[in-house]
Amino acid sequence: MKFIRRAKAQWKGSGMEGSGKLSTQSNVLKDTSYSFYTRFKDEVGTNPEELVGAAHAGCFAMQLSFVLSEEGHAPESLDVDSKITFEDGNITHSTLILSAKVPGIEKEEFEKLAQKAKDICPISKLLKAEIILETELKN
Repeated sequence: MKFIRRAKAQWKGSGMEGSGKLSTQSNVLKDTSYSFYTRFKDEVGTNPEELVGAAHAGCFAMQLSFVLSEEGHAPESLDVDSKITFEDGNITHSTLILSAKVPGIEKEEFEKLAQKAKDICPISKLLKAEIILETELKN
């Protein structure tokens, strides 16, 4: 299967005083504001790091669902928090914090399958940063 997804950014002005808008093909983001202040000062709007975090968390959760289901363990719920670490001009880490309900699975098998999903997740493969996975199995 091959497909292409589209997003666009528009930026006006300098790096510090300027601002931009982001839109996605699906229109989930449509002219969503971003700026120096939304990126570095926690003002209202989005930023590239939180978008990468959302993409990584969503991709990993879906990938893990496929991996678990292939092994006969349909997940009840997979909650993934993502923390993107930006340091000295680089994204250095993506930390995935997983809390899962998967009936009938042993902790060791769960952790093995979660690691596999982390490794084969397309967004994990895209990132050059270290990827850290923390897991909690709730049964």
